[in-house]
Amino acid sequence: MTERIVLAYSGGLDTSVAIGWIGEATGAEVIAVAVDVGQGGESLETIRQRALGCGAVEAYVADARDEFANEYAMPTLKANALYQGHYPLVSAISRPVIVKHLVKAAREFGATTVAHGCTGKGNDQVRFEVGIQTLGPDLKCIAPVRDLALTRDKAIAFAEEKGLPIETTKKNPYSIDQNVWGRAVETGYLEDIWNAPTKDIYDYTATPEFPPAPDEVTISFQAGVPVAIDGIKVTPLQAIQELNRRAGAQGVGRIDVVEDRLVGIKSREIYEAPGAMALITAHKHLEDITIEREQARFKATVGQRWAELVYDGQWFSPLKRSLDAFIEDTQQYVSGDIRMVLHGGQAIVNGRRSETSLYDFDLATYDTGDTFDQSMARGFIELWGMSSKVASGRDLRVAGE
Repeated sequence: MTERIVLAYSGGLDTSVAIGWIGEATGAEVIAVAVDVGQGGESLETIRQRALGCGAVEAYVADARDEFANEYAMPTLKANALYQGHYPLVSAISRPVIVKHLVKAAREFGATTVAHGCTGKGNDQVRFEVGIQTLGPDLKCIAPVRDLALTRDKAIAFAEEKGLPIETTKKNPYSIDQNVWGRAVETGYLEDIWNAPTKDIYDYTATPEFPPAPDEVTISFQAGVPVAIDGIKVTPLQAIQELNRRAGAQGVGRIDVVEDRLVGIKSREIYEAPGAMALITAHKHLEDITIEREQARFKATVGQRWAELVYDGQWFSPLKRSLDAFIEDTQQYVSGDIRMVLHGGQAIVNGRRSETSLYDFDLATYDTGDTFDQSMARGFIELWGMSSKVASGRDLRVAGE
């Protein structure tokens, strides 16, 4: 029986050429797997037909938009996950759901190997292969660009020679990855970190310098998940899409950062994540009134570690699973409404309410009706500072000896 290889297929030049390239290099049959995570563009059927036209023996396509929003974007939101304080893990969280479908297709079609289009320099090769090792430990992995020397120039020449149904072979100056959670742009002109991004880089967001009128929006959450926008019920996918539209129109969610890649190099990245950043901002403000202080402080540490694990391709790891359990427990009272104004590149919260709020007006007020007993403060301060006071006395005693 001829060996079969499952290929993560985007429909673009490189992965289209990879179908025939892999076949010639290995003698295996190729099954193309396309997964819709809200990246837009061509329909799944168009992509499926192109894969078959490029020589795939089978084409597996999956509409995973709701799955991605529910099972990958929502845990990211609950964690308030921002890698290095900036990046909402746009590409990192899409890789595990793609891996899940790659392994599923490998089982369905009897493949022994999974192929992806990553280079040897980026994070995604790790995310794909660690995920595949975890979900399909018996499967082998190859990367045509990295392992079979498939360069861009060779891809263009191969496509022309074989007459492959690829409409364009023009080199895009940037490397772009996108899904419903956001958009990532790198390479080309951006590799000089002194160069400012040009307007043509952006697609999900409008230029914030000349914004439309301020847009006030109320987001309702239930146990950490957005369930309504301005009183209209939404699914997680619909919430992200609606805020991509409204926050994007105001230029919200543009991120320009030099980040630490897993492979040990620093990389300049431009991100657009209007819906993600608006939702994370709203969610964090709702947590501020519904999560107890010490729990909130510890959760910030957990969220940072969670973001690092996911960025580093450890979505399926035991530690990630354990952190998920903690984060999920913190969300039981994160329900209520957040009102925010979207304008000029910013999402600013100006109102919050919750039936499970820990904010007590009678304790917080300085006006008549204050129920806080201020006489307790003196003794509290004495005890709170006791250990530092004793240590300071010791320092003075030793210094005088």
